[in-house]
Amino acid sequence: MDMYAITAEHPLLGILRNVPLEKTIDYADAAVRGGVAFFEVALNSPHALEQITMLRKHFGDRCLVGGGTAITTERCRTAVDAGAQFLLTPGTPVDVLEYCAKNDIALLPGVLTPTDVAVSLEYGFKTMKLFPAGSMPMSYLKDLKGPFDDTHYMAIGGVNPQNIRQFFDAGYLSVGLASSLMPKDAVAANDWETCEAYVRDLVSRIGRN
Repeated sequence: MDMYAITAEHPLLGILRNVPLEKTIDYADAAVRGGVAFFEVALNSPHALEQITMLRKHFGDRCLVGGGTAITTERCRTAVDAGAQFLLTPGTPVDVLEYCAKNDIALLPGVLTPTDVAVSLEYGFKTMKLFPAGSMPMSYLKDLKGPFDDTHYMAIGGVNPQNIRQFFDAGYLSVGLASSLMPKDAVAANDWETCEAYVRDLVSRIGRN
């Protein structure tokens, strides 16, 4: 799986972190209706593996489902066994990068510094997630990419409806949202129509489909 092509096609990653198991399908369905077909399930959430399997079974080829916070090779293995089509890390654990490269597992490694980028490139990963992106100035990406030709980045951490467009203007290929993906009160009330409309507005703010 070519993560550059995937992130270029899907500018918004919906992150499921601590979403109750019984809300999994309704939550994702609302996001899909709003225009998102690219999901991460955080592997340190309760029922994460079950949620990955549920989403893959429910959506089939209509969505891409990955496992995030893949900080150990064991998490990588169990996530892929559950059906994860790609993985994400919050940093650059060398054993995980080596494991994914050796087993041809699609990975978005988490980077913040030039050293992180260099390590990711050493293992062949040119598309990465910059985390926490919101803690850095918008000009940071241009500076980071300067010495690293042909690298591409997803922004995760600190992205919200008010600033989402700024990340794309700064050169990010895509963004990921967790708690900012849907209104918490609407999720708690099972108001999926409101959630759908909220996601649709996020997608429209990006300005591309």
